[in-house]
Amino acid sequence: MYFSRFAQIRTDRAAFALVALLAVVWFFLYSNLQPIADWITYSLLGLSKESQIGEALNFFIYDVPKLLLLLSGMIFLITLLQTFINTEKVRALVEKRGEGVGNLMAAAFGALTPFCSCSSVPLFIGFVQAGIPLGITFSFLITSPIMNEVAFVMLLGLFGWEVALLYLVSGITIGVLAGLLLGRLKLERYVEPFVYNIKPRSGQGGALLQKLSWLERFQQAAAATGEIVGRVWLFVILGIGIGAFIHGFVPEAALSDIMGAGAWWSVPASVLIGIPLYSNAAGVIPIVSALLGKGAALGTALAFMMSVVALSLPEMIILRKVLKPHLIAIFVGVVALGIMITGYLFNWLVG
Repeated sequence: MYFSRFAQIRTDRAAFALVALLAVVWFFLYSNLQPIADWITYSLLGLSKESQIGEALNFFIYDVPKLLLLLSGMIFLITLLQTFINTEKVRALVEKRGEGVGNLMAAAFGALTPFCSCSSVPLFIGFVQAGIPLGITFSFLITSPIMNEVAFVMLLGLFGWEVALLYLVSGITIGVLAGLLLGRLKLERYVEPFVYNIKPRSGQGGALLQKLSWLERFQQAAAATGEIVGRVWLFVILGIGIGAFIHGFVPEAALSDIMGAGAWWSVPASVLIGIPLYSNAAGVIPIVSALLGKGAALGTALAFMMSVVALSLPEMIILRKVLKPHLIAIFVGVVALGIMITGYLFNWLVG
């Protein structure tokens, strides 16, 4: 027993040393991204800083590794923290608290889960099956794609902590208030009956957290980070590619006419434009960054982003399997209204 414990301590120390070394490499790379991007764009490729293609390519070469490094670093830290949290206990606690506090807890839990709108649906179904009130489950479903660590980290890196904090507060507020409203409407009759008839399979989620070594926690965090980054990296590259094109080639007037702060209809128009699109926060935030650089109002751009990640057509298709069209229509209307109010509020506060 003693020798086993001693060996575990040595293994944990080696794991800490490796993580510390990777952290140093991460910091060095992140601190030197702009000089590397400038050298590749303007020295190696010989492009002019004043050219459209030079500006767009520099934007792309700098932002792709920047956002991927932010994602990998912060997701690793967050998933490491999650190894200390029993999600089944969180779900049971939310259920016991009831309306109000339960909505806030569900929204906060949604903000911590790195799910897009479609991947949030299975957990939403699990909440309904567990008997958690429908309004509370909607608070999770709404907040999870709108406000997650991917969105927060990217906004923090691109726009600073003030915008990131405002986004966090607004996303959770939308989830709480929309969930409360949907809960008060007593819409359970619009949930497909088979959902309530499916009982959760035994042995899932009820076990206590195992006592993990630090090596095991690091391994779980690394595996989760690889899975999440592996799922969104293509969205990151595509989103930054679109953002780079907008940054370098799209005239400012073409976007300011739609997303300018002076047009009252720009916020609802941006929401309508965003709904048919499908992306996650990692893919759409670089586009938002480019739109802001071309004169779009902050609230309008954020309303566009929220509609893309929270009201996507694929999510509605998946939800149709468990919710009747009446409830889906009400859900879309309530969330869209909350997003538009948030957009107008941001334009008023920042503009």
